[in-house]
Amino acid sequence: MSAAPDLFEQEAAALERALAARDNPALPAAAYRAALGELIGHFERLVRDSRRLIRRSDREERELNVLNDELHRLAAQLEYKARHDSLTGALNRGAIFERAGMHLQRGPLSLVVLDIDFFKSINDAYGHPAGDAVICEVVNRLRGAVPLPAEIGRVGGEEFSILLPGCEFEDAMGQAERMRQAIAGRPFECLPGRIVTASFGVSWTAACGAFGDAYARADEALFEAKRGGRNQVRRGEAGAQP
Repeated sequence: MSAAPDLFEQEAAALERALAARDNPALPAAAYRAALGELIGHFERLVRDSRRLIRRSDREERELNVLNDELHRLAAQLEYKARHDSLTGALNRGAIFERAGMHLQRGPLSLVVLDIDFFKSINDAYGHPAGDAVICEVVNRLRGAVPLPAEIGRVGGEEFSILLPGCEFEDAMGQAERMRQAIAGRPFECLPGRIVTASFGVSWTAACGAFGDAYARADEALFEAKRGGRNQVRRGEAGAQP
């Protein structure tokens, strides 16, 4: 296999000639100057090439930093979109269920589920854009009503879940009533003076309990609120100690 080419072959040859001139005292001064001049020429070219390479390297490093920042930004956007509802910005079904399981590993959890009353009639009467506006307004009103560290999730078209970690059952019932009033308390601007209401179910689960069971109990309470006339809060059975 042939040897790799020497990228500095000319410079190495010029250096050898300069060294030979230095070691030959019999050479005339002109020969010394010629050898030195050749060496200086190669040195200046190497300096120019090095500066150019450094500038190019600096530019490429800046470009790579910009690309790296953009990749981090896109990754964060993808992570956000994977966990949040695109319409409202609330957590999506998968994320809210995951968060609920994490909360239950650390302590008790109160769960509020709600469903907008007569939502199909809103879509039928005003159109789907108005329905989307109602959903967004409901989430905005919930954000103003629920306390930290509560988490809001959209788990279906007009269905929502609110996680209240560490919240006692009676406190959660009071929180749900405040949410109900926040939604029903004044007309929605996106509808011509129409009041929108929602029905609520609440459950409480001890630490290490199963979220599926918590959700089933809250969901049953929600259906009781629907059957009982809507626009009300109903209590689900408390979960047993695991």
